[in-house]
Amino acid sequence: MYDFTTPAAQHVADSLKWRKYAGRDVLPLWVADMDFLSPPVVTAALAARVAQGIFAYGEPTETAVGALLAAARRDYDWTIEPNWLVPLPGLVTGLNVACRASGDGDVITATPIYPPFMSAPQFAERRLIRLPLRETRPDTGSHWEWDFDALDAVATRGATLMLCHPHNPVGRQWTPAELQRLGELAEKHDLTVISDEIHCDLLLEPGARHTPFAAISPKLAARTITLMAPSKTYNVPGLGCAFAVIPNAERRHAFQKTMRGIVPHVNLLGYVALEAACRDGMAWRSELLSVLRSNRDEVVRALDGHNGLRVTVPQATFLAWVDCRDAGLQHPQHFFEQAGVGLSDGADFGAPGFVRLNFGCPRTTLDSALARMRKALATL
Repeated sequence: MYDFTTPAAQHVADSLKWRKYAGRDVLPLWVADMDFLSPPVVTAALAARVAQGIFAYGEPTETAVGALLAAARRDYDWTIEPNWLVPLPGLVTGLNVACRASGDGDVITATPIYPPFMSAPQFAERRLIRLPLRETRPDTGSHWEWDFDALDAVATRGATLMLCHPHNPVGRQWTPAELQRLGELAEKHDLTVISDEIHCDLLLEPGARHTPFAAISPKLAARTITLMAPSKTYNVPGLGCAFAVIPNAERRHAFQKTMRGIVPHVNLLGYVALEAACRDGMAWRSELLSVLRSNRDEVVRALDGHNGLRVTVPQATFLAWVDCRDAGLQHPQHFFEQAGVGLSDGADFGAPGFVRLNFGCPRTTLDSALARMRKALATL
């Protein structure tokens, strides 16, 4: 019904992802946006708004807020009050504001992790504690989980826990039991929790349902700053629209105070895309998940166990975490780039020897990239 085969992104002149390798025969599977056309309902809503011909300072309309709240009830069984919402021009902005607004104690995050989780505490001049996820290596792939005993040991009273849920780059969808245990430790140590849930609509297992950390209990909601955006799911990161959900009034006011004079208005077209995606994007999203599931399975089939590579099978996101340590590659990102495939360097996530592969692309692009990687590995 929808087009997930047209390789359109490389023909857009202002694509950060494709411009990185302009003039070179390198397929870019690095930064976390997809090469698919955005949902037709979003494109149509944007076209209608642009046709009005006026682009003044904007704010979320009642219909946009209503669509967002309805989507939260529909998709997560989570009831959000309108006054809990704080619009943001991007999720990374939210991470940095939250780090500045949540105190001056330690910040704890689980590595490997999306790079802004490590830079935001440093920009806020707070001490960062990197808590390695525990990796097990079964017959296929790798499995990653929290080290709860280590978290209990390093947590200091009043610290901040930065949670990536689902996790980027290992692709874990944390189970209710894992979230409950994190909640118990947050209450024990009086932690503020910053929960990045930007990939929550990209759960790849059929029938999987996201549980927001703040939805577990009112007590946990009161200590949580949840960050969300339509950008990853609906492929609209360039429209600059995200939001924080902060039920506790004191935390919300501190967050808003930190934003003053620094954080710009949200792109008004971002609000248009948000409303259309939340209200009418479900059919497109369902088909997208089927495509991503197939692409994920092909990445695992093509690379896992091949010349020493091990692939973590992602439960969520469109990102595969590939362990190259047994392949004899000193710099795997550079090795595959020389072979014509641009990947993200695991060192940027706190894990040298890994690469992150973005499989949110047409199958023709993915198949070409995987063939190049296998051919390069065969030369070792």
